[in-house]
Amino acid sequence: MNTIWIVLPILTLLMFDLGLTLRFEDFGKVFASPWPIVVALAGQLVFLPLIALGLAYLMHLPPVFFIGLVLIACCPGGSSSNVFSKLAGGDVALSVTLTAISSVITLFTIPVIMSWATQLVGESVGISLPVGNLIKQNLVLMLLPVLLGIGLHYLWPKGAEKTDKVLSKLAFPLLLTLITIFYIQHHRTILDNIGVLGLCVTALILLVIGLSSALSRLVKNSPQQRRTVVIEVGMQNAAQAIAIASSPLIFASEEMAIPAIIYSLMMNIVLLIYVFVVRRHIS
Repeated sequence: MNTIWIVLPILTLLMFDLGLTLRFEDFGKVFASPWPIVVALAGQLVFLPLIALGLAYLMHLPPVFFIGLVLIACCPGGSSSNVFSKLAGGDVALSVTLTAISSVITLFTIPVIMSWATQLVGESVGISLPVGNLIKQNLVLMLLPVLLGIGLHYLWPKGAEKTDKVLSKLAFPLLLTLITIFYIQHHRTILDNIGVLGLCVTALILLVIGLSSALSRLVKNSPQQRRTVVIEVGMQNAAQAIAIASSPLIFASEEMAIPAIIYSLMMNIVLLIYVFVVRRHIS
């Protein structure tokens, strides 16, 4: 079974659900206090890719995993971050807004960074990036579903709310199903590389959330904003990374998606621990 036919509808549903939750008034409230957005976007768009590049070099990752690690680091915030922010007593409006902003900005940053990373380590081993196909796929699977969700929210608010309740409950089980199927198909490769990739991914998550937390304190974000920034920066859209890696129109490499699968597992473990610690602290 080719997992691309599973991940594509999952990604589309997740982005459609994000559109259902967007409120223009949320943007107004958050932009009145811009520092949380600056810190979070710096963490996601600058520090994550740079740290991923550094770790990939230090660990001497093979090109396919090198590109896969950079790919997951380039992706926008994960759709479940607002749920984690709510559990951690964070700013949910900020979380939704950050996910939306990063999802739009990365439509432009992913092609640039991935083109550079592919030229750096991939072309010598036959890995190339059709940038036009990447842009087209992201527009169809990322931007269009968000716009449709926003449209439904304003045209039919009650229907959008009911749809969101269903889709938000399906998000995590769908991702878990995808990871399970992927593991069954590629368990040997995953187990053979879990040591170095697990170390890379865990170090990436811990370093970037530590840095984003320190920056949040430096600019004096509120505790609620700081918790949301930590979660938003640490939780990446693994479904998008898997879709890009395994798409027959782009890299056509399920092996390249393995860093994203391991990242998805580790980010949930790390952030669940973070939420547990935070809840004990604020209770």
